Amino acid sequence: MRNAFTVAALLSTLVLTVALVQQSRSEVNSSRATQEPVANTVSSGAPRFKKIMIIVLENTSYDDAVKQPFLASLIRRGALLTRFSGETHPSQPNYIALISGSTHGVRTDDNVTIDARHIGDLLEAKGLQWKVYAEGYPGSCFLGARSDGYARKHLPFLSFTDVQTDPIRCARIVDASHLSQDMRAGTLPDYSLYIPELRNSGHGTGVAYADRWLSATFGPLLQSRELTKRLLLVVTFDEDHPSQLFPSSNHILTVLLGDSVNPGAKSDKAYNHYSLLRLIENEFDLGDLNENDAQAPEITGIWK
Repeated sequence: MRNAFTVAALLSTLVLTVALVQQSRSEVNSSRATQEPVANTVSSGAPRFKKIMIIVLENTSYDDAVKQPFLASLIRRGALLTRFSGETHPSQPNYIALISGSTHGVRTDDNVTIDARHIGDLLEAKGLQWKVYAEGYPGSCFLGARSDGYARKHLPFLSFTDVQTDPIRCARIVDASHLSQDMRAGTLPDYSLYIPELRNSGHGTGVAYADRWLSATFGPLLQSRELTKRLLLVVTFDEDHPSQLFPSSNHILTVLLGDSVNPGAKSDKAYNHYSLLRLIENEFDLGDLNENDAQAPEITGIWK
């Protein structure tokens, strides 16, 4: 009988100990829940993407761009920045601003060589990959101004010394046909810039032409989960279409699509290409170029 009582006492003590441990754990977990954010909850409204691709179209005002059917469909699916502006005129300085945080004094579309840093430098310093898909690009670090529908003024990386003089970096600029190859191989880079040839960008052909091209080229690709998974796709313009009769506001359309974006979201804050650059720098933890990107407004209010 004594042994039975002893066993019973031990079992009672064990049950009580387990209960106390479970209660203690429950209290700790409850405390953590009130002090720590849930792992999968984005409470700060910050973007969450792994890759970014920027497509740049040409010379169209915001009001004209939002009327186009395919662009309008992207706005419904993505997030619209309603007060986005280009930096200047003509085209080339805006492209340079997009990747380097400054126009570096460039005021024309003539070929230039700039000894300064750009987003490619920051990405490489972090071990990340970048690439430019350019329609009609002749390859082999071609530095000529034109080749059929290809125009160097729309390919800003080739304006920088550390790309012009480095065959490895030049090799990151490829014909746009490589995009489908990289998608199939699963080698889409962390950062990519897609530059349509002149006609497809709307340069001289108009935004309706560019909208049809965008629909035919990227409409099917956007159905691919492999392309869109954790990707932020940005469609923007270089500048509006300045008129001799009316002053230019340089108000251009910019829409963002991806898993991290609230569909149908809009932001009425004033942004420009420097804000896009800062978005990339912040998301990939790159630091900045100590140019206009460092103080550019952060893109907020559109993220899941």
